[in-house]
Amino acid sequence: MTALIFIGCAVISYFLGSIPTGYLWARARGIDIRKVGSGNIGATNVMRALGKGPGIAVLLIDAAKGFIPVWLAPHLFPDIPAHTLQIVCCLFVIAGHNWTCWLNFKGGKGVATSAGALLAFLPLPFCCTLATWILVFAISRYVSLGSIVAAMLMPVFTWLFEKDVTLLVFTAILAAVVVYRHKSNIQRLLTGTENRIGARKNESGKGATA
Repeated sequence: MTALIFIGCAVISYFLGSIPTGYLWARARGIDIRKVGSGNIGATNVMRALGKGPGIAVLLIDAAKGFIPVWLAPHLFPDIPAHTLQIVCCLFVIAGHNWTCWLNFKGGKGVATSAGALLAFLPLPFCCTLATWILVFAISRYVSLGSIVAAMLMPVFTWLFEKDVTLLVFTAILAAVVVYRHKSNIQRLLTGTENRIGARKNESGKGATA
């Protein structure tokens, strides 16, 4: 029975995460977001293509996709070890967003969905990570740089607050996935062609995250 609960939570989390919010929102406007800007389906590229309102909406929905299963599962199954169940939900909801089955297993970069999942699972480490993202973004105006630095510091904050090796390893894996998904952004940051939020088009090249 316990195995079936874990499998069920994994499957539901994956399919919830796999909903391609940015793609669907842009498609409703007659735009294939995969052919615009960076080609990413995440909130940042949606914001550049459709405007701030749609971008924020996609960001919040993608975060909610991560939050809902991770928060809900322990309440539905209180007899199952909460941390183990939440780790499973986290991994699969993020995998659903990053590799959605509806778009040939090509999805977003997982930042917003990871944020929602971690808010439900590890709120204190997440809040410190969010503060880091805000600080780096405020200074640099690079969404991608903020996401990369914040992801790398999430395991550090997790250890400081939780002192749990399993959670340290888990958040380190998530951080590695986020950094890997930003490999094209890292290349543009190194060459000075990454796009700053608020910059004029002739000031920088293309770039996106989330």
